[in-house]
Amino acid sequence: MTIIFDLDGTLLDTLDDLTAAVNHALRTIGRPERQREEVLRFVGNGIRALVQRSLTDEVGQADAARAMTAFTDYYMAHCADLTKPYPGIPALLRTLSEEGHHLAIVSNKVDAAVKALNKQYFGSLIPVAIGEGAPLPLVEGGIVRAKPHPDALLAVMQQFGATPADTVYIGDSEVDIQTAAGAGVPCISVTWGFRDLPTLTAAGATTLVNTPEEILKIIK
Repeated sequence: MTIIFDLDGTLLDTLDDLTAAVNHALRTIGRPERQREEVLRFVGNGIRALVQRSLTDEVGQADAARAMTAFTDYYMAHCADLTKPYPGIPALLRTLSEEGHHLAIVSNKVDAAVKALNKQYFGSLIPVAIGEGAPLPLVEGGIVRAKPHPDALLAVMQQFGATPADTVYIGDSEVDIQTAAGAGVPCISVTWGFRDLPTLTAAGATTLVNTPEEILKIIK
């Protein structure tokens, strides 16, 4: 089976490092900092959307570009300062890998950070990791678009020779539910991530899990 994971809020708790990068960007252009709970509401649609949502008022194009650059540079240098896997995730991935499943990550985080974090935390357990902006000749325009576009999901399926019937996407947000639907694959929604249960239910979540162990039971 091909099992594709979202990264932030699903495999890794990245919120503290994202908050630090947002506040570094805001300080760079002289804007007030954001609280962790505010950043939590802003994540899900990629880094550009996160930075734009974090700006407290209208800013000029030059300041917006400076904030984006400051965020990206800081985050690439500090993306693993406070980040950690959720409890039970490493054991889940080891078991799935040992059972012969194809594992991958599809994330809205910038591609370089996705690959770096995957290598640091999961090593060879997940051989394919794709983020926003990844060069992929198989997709329209040759560049992966942010979820909910299913570009990367479909590319992973093609790489593994997978069909919708033997693929599942696992994520923590309404964006992940939409992405899975766009690719025609089922979605498992985790409740320990960046969106609460009412948000997931309102977005149409049909399979909800509270622990990584529940994922293993569903896959089996």
